[in-house]
Amino acid sequence: MRIGVVTFPGSLDDVDASRAVGLAGAEAVPLWHGDHDLRGVDAVVLPGGFSYGDYLRCGAISRFSPVMTEVVAAAGRGMPVLGICNGFQVLCESHLLPGALIRNDHQRFICRDQRLRIENNLTPWTTGYAQDVEITVVLKNGEGSYVADGRTLDRLEGEGRVVARYVGVNPNGSLRDIAGITNERGNVVGLMPHPEHAVEDLTGPGTDGLRFFTSVLAAALV
Repeated sequence: MRIGVVTFPGSLDDVDASRAVGLAGAEAVPLWHGDHDLRGVDAVVLPGGFSYGDYLRCGAISRFSPVMTEVVAAAGRGMPVLGICNGFQVLCESHLLPGALIRNDHQRFICRDQRLRIENNLTPWTTGYAQDVEITVVLKNGEGSYVADGRTLDRLEGEGRVVARYVGVNPNGSLRDIAGITNERGNVVGLMPHPEHAVEDLTGPGTDGLRFFTSVLAAALV
């Protein structure tokens, strides 16, 4: 399986995401923000970082990159897409996911190991997890507070589209402790914490994040 990892100007975690893809057993295919095609990949990861310096709004400029035209079209056809941190912000700005990510409620950047509960294990990115299992991955953001109007939040919860919630501590003020969501079809997932930083025992809090990447391989074989 070939998984594209997009690099925008200011991406920080594209190399980490590519490494996670490789550890999962897939081929990581580098994609540049200016690319006009996805090089035949089977899935796409939008990694974390500070695309375009987070000017205007996080992800607001990246949504106009040529590669995002291709990602939006591919997502519409059912291709699995995972947006991590800044990638989640790009997905919201591109209207692939509802809501927005705003400044943390305490107005500070935070970096910590974070407990999550996986509440939707039916997406291509989460099939390797048991329903409601709790995992630990890395969280690092300054604008990670997920917000949406009440009607949208009710719909996300009612349709089972909350993929992950913060457990124990809400680190950034995200409404209803939401850490990640999916679209109606279930193929597009946005996650504020970083599973790619929890794929090896040597670096990071265990390997709980690796199943995001092995899940999409297993889903492709079904």
